[in-house]
Formats: sequence, structure tokens, C-alpha cells
Amino acid sequence: MIDETDADAAMFGMEPLDLPKADNDFAVLPEAWPAVEMFLRVQTQWRVSSGGLVGLDYGAVKWCFELWDVTNGRELLDDLRVIEGKVIEIMSKRNG
Repeated sequence: MIDETDADAAMFGMEPLDLPKADNDFAVLPEAWPAVEMFLRVQTQWRVSSGGLVGLDYGAVKWCFELWDVTNGRELLDDLRVIEGKVIEIMSKRNG
């Protein structure tokens, strides 16, 4: 992923924010790519409450599984739930 935050800010006449730069290098095991790809497809399909993220909308996840002809749904859902859990953990820490 390329961080273009400073260039975007300049385009709108804004001063860049003085934020620490994150190390964006990471590895994904080949067997994890199907779950990562599916997460990217459903990443906007969250159930939320006043307390924050609850979890992914599994109705939308099921629809995406059908749309992309997923044949290993149970295995992929298990992997997707690992990503979902980590996102919820990170977002909970951010929201205090």
C-alpha cells in the first residue's frame, strides 16, 4: 500500500499532518489469501451498535460467498472470522 496522505493534503491546500508513519510491509501466507480477498469484498458490511462494531453482517457475507461461487464456505468463514475478530479488537482499542 502506498501512503499518499501528504500528497492528498497538498492537493487540497492543507498542511500535512505530523503523524508517525506506519510500517506497511507485511506478509500474507498463500493459504490465507482467499480470506483476505473475501474480507476486502465485505469490509463495508459491518453490524454496529452504540458501543461500536459488533461483527460482520453474515447475510452479506453469505451473499458474497454465493456471488463468488465459494465452495469451501465453512473453512473460509472460519478464516474470515479471525480477521473480523482482529479488526474488532483493534477498533475497540482505538475507540477507548
